[in-house]
Amino acid sequence: MIERYTLPEIGRVFSDAHKYELWCRVETLVMEAHAAAGTIPADSVDPVRQAPPPTPERVAEIEAVTQHDVIAFLTAWADNTEPREAAKWVHFGMTSSDLLDTALAAQLVEATDILLAKADALVAVLRDHALEHRATLRVGRTHGIHGEPDVWGHRVADFAFGMARSRDRLRRAREAVGVMAISGPVGTYSNIDPAVEAYVAEKLGLRPADVSTQVVLRDGISEWVSALAVIATVCEAVALEVRHGQRTEVRELWEPFGKGQKGSSAMPHKKNPIMSERICGMARNVRAQIVPVMEGIPLWHERDISHSSTERISLPDAAIATDYLLNLTTKLVGGLVVDADRMRANLDSTHGLIYSSTVVSELIETGMSREDVYALVQTAAMRTWDGGTPFRETLREEAAARGAGLDEARLDEVCRPERFVRRLSGVFERLEKLA
Repeated sequence: MIERYTLPEIGRVFSDAHKYELWCRVETLVMEAHAAAGTIPADSVDPVRQAPPPTPERVAEIEAVTQHDVIAFLTAWADNTEPREAAKWVHFGMTSSDLLDTALAAQLVEATDILLAKADALVAVLRDHALEHRATLRVGRTHGIHGEPDVWGHRVADFAFGMARSRDRLRRAREAVGVMAISGPVGTYSNIDPAVEAYVAEKLGLRPADVSTQVVLRDGISEWVSALAVIATVCEAVALEVRHGQRTEVRELWEPFGKGQKGSSAMPHKKNPIMSERICGMARNVRAQIVPVMEGIPLWHERDISHSSTERISLPDAAIATDYLLNLTTKLVGGLVVDADRMRANLDSTHGLIYSSTVVSELIETGMSREDVYALVQTAAMRTWDGGTPFRETLREEAAARGAGLDEARLDEVCRPERFVRRLSGVFERLEKLA
């Protein structure tokens, strides 16, 4: 991921320097297990443990010759080991995937913990915003057309629960991705005892794969990337709602707009929803990683490396972009400006048409057939659409023309917007408990 969208904490997790730190950690733990079993000299462990990780520049220099990243790393680290003789026991009995997959699992778990903390923060800000606006009336929209009255907090509550579910999926995916293997060539433990694998797994807080054929099957990693894509897309859903609400014709919502911020190079009056648009665009990048990573599940026989080049790009990009999205969406919601007066004005802008469904129900209760009621109400509604005459007036005229009586006092009661949201208390009670 480019630096523009990489926040420092997660950027470090996916840096080459940190990767080599993890590689050193895995190799050292393997040596500790071997030494405890008497497989290698006990005095070889400490010199290796004390050797500083090689720099990315030195590994790259050697890899330019060897064309093998693990060998380049081992050589560069050996050069840092005193005495160098101790380094011969590094990687003993292992194959490259033992190191790569185990360190990758630790890296992805580390990244996941950062993402989970930010997902928690976003759930909280969505929850609090929804509760703040549990009584802020607005019109509900279906197909982009005014439907029935609603409250803004109801819409945001849906996002809050959606993000909470998405966070919980990622928490489950953390278990799926925290899987390692140190099983040697083709995964048969021919040169390494399974006890070594168990020791390393325990120290790293990972789980040994149920079976590995030199590589860990990529179904768990695919699940993890898919979980990130769902999180990113829920962020996009929030942002898309804000984009709609900030349109000039709607003007119900506004992104935070800082002092000195500019909206357009040509039109000084502009306040564009740039945060929301960026969220929508970045979500596409996360979703785009699902298929490339999933295609790493089928490999040739016990191992090939067709997944390797893909994962070097897709896994950091998916995690870093999701981290950025969570951070930006939290800022968006936390600073969101809600124009309650404009919401109410928009609710009233169709001259009462939003009450058509409740009018239908009321007239059916007078004894009219549903077909006759629907024809009456639709005719009155179309007249209001076409001419702007208040719906109650066209309704009254159409009812009189058909000889149908209207209980005006009853219609006054059922055409109050508050009546439509009176049963939402359960939603907000559940929301209050959301953590």
